[in-house]
Amino acid sequence: MDNDVTNDQARESDRRPLGVAVVGFGWMGRVHTQAYARVLHHFPRLAVRPRLVTVAEEVPGRAEEAAGQYGFAGTARDWREVAADPRVEAVSITAPNFLHREIGVAMAEAGKHIWIEKPVGLTAADARAVADAAAAAGVQATVGFNYRNAPAVETARAMIAAGEIGTVTHVRIRLFSDYAAHPEGALTWRYERERGGSGVLGDLASHGVDLARFLLGDIASLTADTAVFVPERARPAGATAGHTRAAGGELAPVENEDYVSCLLRFASGARGVLEACRVSVGEQNNYGFEVHGTTGAVFWDFRRMGELGVSRGTAYQDQPVATVHVGPGHGEYAAFQPGAASSMGYDDLKVVEAYRFLRSVAERTPYGATLQDAVHSAVALDAMARSAESGGWVTLDGTTS
Repeated sequence: MDNDVTNDQARESDRRPLGVAVVGFGWMGRVHTQAYARVLHHFPRLAVRPRLVTVAEEVPGRAEEAAGQYGFAGTARDWREVAADPRVEAVSITAPNFLHREIGVAMAEAGKHIWIEKPVGLTAADARAVADAAAAAGVQATVGFNYRNAPAVETARAMIAAGEIGTVTHVRIRLFSDYAAHPEGALTWRYERERGGSGVLGDLASHGVDLARFLLGDIASLTADTAVFVPERARPAGATAGHTRAAGGELAPVENEDYVSCLLRFASGARGVLEACRVSVGEQNNYGFEVHGTTGAVFWDFRRMGELGVSRGTAYQDQPVATVHVGPGHGEYAAFQPGAASSMGYDDLKVVEAYRFLRSVAERTPYGATLQDAVHSAVALDAMARSAESGGWVTLDGTTS
């Protein structure tokens, strides 16, 4: 025991402090901050120790509240103060989508490593601009595609790559939520084309595209259909966070899609269906996938995050499905639980993401989802939007078939 304490103290004394900042302190800003606070509890061999330098938020009082609750050394109303602060080496960008490109490029050019939430701007051009700036500056960057961090998802990917279900034939990916189902949901930036860009495409389908590529490889072409099911919402009277209601406010049109369905053709020859909706009554974050191969299949449901349905063997017809409970040998599970079948949660996936971001910074080597993954996702989202408008198939080099 004494040796363990000595070793822990030695690691702490060798650990380099890393000044971090959070830009935008809505719900996701809190999630990032809490991940920084927890990361060394789960990954004690990390070579850097995040130090909360400042939080930037334009809503009056919100940054001060965050500093008081989480211990940031300072606050700012303007994110440009963060870019100019020499104490800050790494920045979480959790501001609204329309600010991602400007903030991401500026932080990279200022030499800050960036942990940025998807979809990294409003278009593929925005994502490329941030990626190019980061590459030119030589900074590390991690993107918030958190569902790929689930140990069961990483296990599914390994099984698929090892041929345990044969050659993949088709996949279905679903992302159904009810966060926007209430007709009194406020008309925040999420529903405006200028500030939110696409609707459920950028919010949920971006995760679906990342999961599709993570599991099956590149998408070659696609065709999509979109719809708006709640056409008007009330403008909020003041600052909002999360999914605020605004009953009685001035009604204005919803400018981006509530729903998307998409057929996918992968470079491997596999086929896929991706469906996402933000107004699905009765669906509380029903996210998951089913991947079918020539000799088996794997199934995953986010709401049962530690379970993986697996069918494999030689029976083909009437082949049973077994439930595999992930454990310490899968992904980063051992950093959270000592034995199989104990639950992990959403915030744990962001702690994994924080660890991979900070490890990338410490080792100057990318770990986890990168800006190139964000570019690939954004290219597919742009293609979905074009396909929904044209009604045709779109290849991901930009041509329509």
